[in-house]
Amino acid sequence: MKLWHCSGARSLRPLWALEEMGLEYEVEILPFPPRVFNRDYLEVNPLGTVPYFVDGDTKMTESAGICQYLVDRYQQYDFGLRPDHPEYGAYLNWLHHSDATLTFPQTIAMRYYYLEPTPEKQAVADDYSRWFIARLRWLDQHLETHDYLVDGRFTIADIAVAYALYLGRALKLDDRYQPQTAAYLQRLMERPAFKRADEQGEPLQLPGQE
Repeated sequence: MKLWHCSGARSLRPLWALEEMGLEYEVEILPFPPRVFNRDYLEVNPLGTVPYFVDGDTKMTESAGICQYLVDRYQQYDFGLRPDHPEYGAYLNWLHHSDATLTFPQTIAMRYYYLEPTPEKQAVADDYSRWFIARLRWLDQHLETHDYLVDGRFTIADIAVAYALYLGRALKLDDRYQPQTAAYLQRLMERPAFKRADEQGEPLQLPGQE
């Protein structure tokens, strides 16, 4: 297996999952954003995005989907749920919620705060930042009574959602997190597999954060 990765990007989700599962893999570290700073990468992935993941004939670009693939393809159910589990629906929902609901507004905010900043776009970024914080309400409520998202244990659903919180920290939105949500992120960032994954590549440095 091979994963193309930028430090701090959504590719951290599958990289963290690979480290948790102890699977053998190769990683290629790219500068962020790769479509700007490594134009040859477009010959590998025409989208120019990360992650890009290859396992034999399988090629994938969606971070939460790669995590789910690793669980199911390699029977890593210590980190996931089987379809007959009573919380399987909730597990899938958190996986997709992590990107479609949480990371999506963050990427707009990142683009307009740091990559294409103009006064007009700053207002758009502010709006999407508020959107992201508002979309944390369901997670905030869940974490009032749960340590993890499903089955009372750590799964790839936690990887997927925790990454969105981690990215929010990079965007300096974490001062708006509820205490239980900030504590959840901190607890997951203490996992050795997260630390190993997060150490791969230079830290994400957005324009204006030097």
